[in-house]
Amino acid sequence: MKAYHRGNNHSEKIISLTFDDGPTEFTPRILAILEKNNAKATFFCIGKQIENYPEILQITHQSGHLIGNHTFHHSSKNGFYSTEKIIDEIVSTNQLIGEKINVTTKIFRPPFGVTNPHIAKALNKTQHNVIGWDIRSLDTVINDEKKLLNRITGRIKPGSIILMHDTSDKTANVLEQLFVFLQKENYKVVPLNELLKIDVYEN
Repeated sequence: MKAYHRGNNHSEKIISLTFDDGPTEFTPRILAILEKNNAKATFFCIGKQIENYPEILQITHQSGHLIGNHTFHHSSKNGFYSTEKIIDEIVSTNQLIGEKINVTTKIFRPPFGVTNPHIAKALNKTQHNVIGWDIRSLDTVINDEKKLLNRITGRIKPGSIILMHDTSDKTANVLEQLFVFLQKENYKVVPLNELLKIDVYEN
């Protein structure tokens, strides 16, 4: 199954930021930091979280960030689901995104990055592009902000896609420090569609 893990242009100092598992009560702080730094990111949203925070999804979209599909329930059993069940998880989330912000997203990130033949078959049917990463921040596991920042900055290279989560103040704190590093190193944050040269939404 084809997945995008980083951009192909390895000479230009551009990267993309992605945030999983929202929207949450922490998303607005992430949005404020992105706005302060004039950067656009991609948010892979969970259906049940959209139900909880529809207005935050709308603000994220209105602010010019991209919205991707991250299944409806983000279940730890996702890797064991049948093809039909996975299709339902993806389609129901796409419908909800469409209802709230009037777009049909074509990008999908599987929970925990897990793929298997059932998930591949489902995505063949739904025709989503699978978006991976080449830098996993581990911001849901590592509590030390300095360690987190060093883990990300030590791995950054042109074309990187960074995986973070808009689920904690810790990530927001690290994001603020990350922008200081990026500016110092002359890296530019660009949206995924620009980095990967793909369409994120159906026309």
